[in-house]
Amino acid sequence: MASKHHLPGNRGRSPISIFVVLGLCCFFYLLGAWQRSGFGKGDGLAMEITKRTDCIVSPALNFESHHNQEPPVESSEPKAKVFKSCDVRYTDYTPCQEQDRAMAFPRENMIFRERHCPPVDEKLHCLIPAPNGWKTPFPWPKGRDYVHYTNVPYKHLTVEKAVQHWIEFRGDVFKFPGGGTMFPQGADAYIDELALVIPIADGSIRTALDTGCGVASWGAYLMKRNVLTMSFAPRDNHEAQVQFALERGVPAYIGVLGSIQLPFPSRSFDMAQCSRCLIPWTANDGMYLMEVDRVLRPGGYWILSGPPINWKTYYQTWKRSKEDLKAEQTTIEKLAEQLCWEKKYEKGDIAIFRKKINTSSCKRKSANMCKSRDADDVWYKKMETCITPLPQVESGAEVAGGELKKFPARLFAVPPRVANSMVPGVTVESYQEENKVWKKHVTAYKKANSLLGTTRYRNIMDMNAGLGGFAANLESSKLWVMNVVPTIAQNTLGVIYERGLIGMYHDWCESFSTYPRTYDLLHASGLFSLYQDKCEFEDILLEMDRILRPEGCVIIRDGVDVLNEVRKIARGMRWDIKLIDHEDGPLVPEKIFIAVKQYWVGSAGNSTSNDA
Repeated sequence: MASKHHLPGNRGRSPISIFVVLGLCCFFYLLGAWQRSGFGKGDGLAMEITKRTDCIVSPALNFESHHNQEPPVESSEPKAKVFKSCDVRYTDYTPCQEQDRAMAFPRENMIFRERHCPPVDEKLHCLIPAPNGWKTPFPWPKGRDYVHYTNVPYKHLTVEKAVQHWIEFRGDVFKFPGGGTMFPQGADAYIDELALVIPIADGSIRTALDTGCGVASWGAYLMKRNVLTMSFAPRDNHEAQVQFALERGVPAYIGVLGSIQLPFPSRSFDMAQCSRCLIPWTANDGMYLMEVDRVLRPGGYWILSGPPINWKTYYQTWKRSKEDLKAEQTTIEKLAEQLCWEKKYEKGDIAIFRKKINTSSCKRKSANMCKSRDADDVWYKKMETCITPLPQVESGAEVAGGELKKFPARLFAVPPRVANSMVPGVTVESYQEENKVWKKHVTAYKKANSLLGTTRYRNIMDMNAGLGGFAANLESSKLWVMNVVPTIAQNTLGVIYERGLIGMYHDWCESFSTYPRTYDLLHASGLFSLYQDKCEFEDILLEMDRILRPEGCVIIRDGVDVLNEVRKIARGMRWDIKLIDHEDGPLVPEKIFIAVKQYWVGSAGNSTSNDA
């Protein structure tokens, strides 16, 4: 029986043709979705940008996003807000340490020298200008000894500290001879004397703290011995001490031992010193010594040079009685005993104490131990007159908290805080895997910017440091990294210090404790995602611009949607910008934002915008 499908007038489509049509439909549908998702048109440009070996971006390049849900319409896109230059009187603006604001706070315990940030409605929404004639700092190691006068035009210390050889003015530069109040023979000779007692040369000592640092010559000269020193001093009548330190390429921040705890975790530093720092160590029942003890690692050293040490020689110079100075030193030594510190050396102007590796051999009579509070939770927390307890040990030979390897081995060794599961969610395996990831990231950064790792970028900041993988894989004598752990992020700063790196806590909804133009490169991985619902991106970006030097570089790693928001704001900030793909290719939603701050200086005609 014949089928009707074989009739000439009823011939249907063959199965092959149907499959061809369906296949083409699917192909064009997928092609359209692929292009609209940002992984089609523009990929060639992204790949070409990735191959670039410098950070300079031609303004003519098209960096329009190809990751929008809808195709961009150029005519309907709002123009970026253009940020004006602040008035030239804000050249050295330090928002949270401004003198006028400080004078409204109590003098007791140096409260007025601590951080006091402006309220939101008083924040400046303008770009901080560089002084006329600003120059790129001298590369290291020349930068240790010379600073351009135009960059820090303050001669006060050249007069006040002339006989102590802190700083000299020569023509159009300042020279730093390496002198100090308590080391008239120079920082090198002073450090050599310390090395008679402290094993500075063998890698045992890697992190140091200088309280009341002056122009940070101690830290500057320790660098050639592979010791990283965190130095701090207040913004006071000794104008620009910290600014000079950072201009020289030495880690430093504006700070003081006052009423608030230092922005570091417990057991951070291998060594700490006070060289005529004028901190009243016996005041408040020894509260300041207890704070130094909190951040000093078991087995670490504390150096005191200056009052009251060698009081028999200097009591008349210091205009104090023998009895008063002798009583002060006796009190310090009693406090040291309560802290489980042992005096190892006293000769001339120097006394050296060593903190015991645990408390099993301490002969404490009665000690007020801190109770029930996290010793690393310190942001804006009041200092207490109590001793921070050390982790328990099983034997008298065990180092409380764990023994560290000598540097540089400790850089990639598993930190005790990780090995002992003290950081939630971080295991030995995840720590080691993260190091591999950051090795790949840093390699990609160096391809995108061939100057990274050279003397061009000396002062570097990682604004969301995590476990310190960026800094560890960038480690070099040519540079140093300030590893910042945001107060709203997981507290990993203790791990960073155990790696032999330095850093501090900070909340990026506020300004950082530094002068303008003090960093060559800023790195921020996941920072803007972290702060997306906490404060305005504009405030964070303006703060980045404040602390970044002219022609300095910014590297931001984040999700593409977040980076599109960042880019809209940054377009109005005198930055040259590019957006490149993740090193694993364009299909990865995380992208890399790279910018270079243009060179420009202030002028008398600058205006200040306080508009939101």
